[in-house]
Amino acid sequence: MTDFDQFENNDEEIPKSKTQIKREMEALQDLGKKLLGLSKNQLKKVEMSDTLREAFVEAGRIKQHEAMRRHLQYIGKVMRTEDHEAIAHRVALFDSTSAAYNKLFHQLEIKRDALIGENSKEELSQYLEENPQVEDIQLLRQLIRQSQKEVSQAGNTTNRKKLFRFLREAEEKRLGLIE
Repeated sequence: MTDFDQFENNDEEIPKSKTQIKREMEALQDLGKKLLGLSKNQLKKVEMSDTLREAFVEAGRIKQHEAMRRHLQYIGKVMRTEDHEAIAHRVALFDSTSAAYNKLFHQLEIKRDALIGENSKEELSQYLEENPQVEDIQLLRQLIRQSQKEVSQAGNTTNRKKLFRFLREAEEKRLGLIE
């Protein structure tokens, strides 16, 4: 048995290096900075503990650069106990440059095109089955019909944009991004 085999059979977790711990803390502080950049309404929609929420309220009162730097360190420390992966995902949905936002945007475009396409009735019934929170079904049907007319006339895209906006708002309500 070699020395290498000894390490492979060892079920103990390898301790993190100081550098790794520091990188993780800096990542939490960066996430805290992104959270500070959100509006009050967006911040309300992110699940977090009362301690962390109070830290963000306090951050709004801090004006000095050095004091804000120390406070961000505190926010990073508090975020160690939070579900920071869920928080990061929620923040990414608010950020128009993130991959999560772009993925959602493209999924909505595909859904809109499917609703306008040849199998629109089947797509609509499937969409309504998957999204029971949609309230104004009549408006949705009207937007689909008007968008289909636009496609056949190869004219402007006003109604397609309205349909996309309707789908986006319904999805944001489902995700809890808007009320």
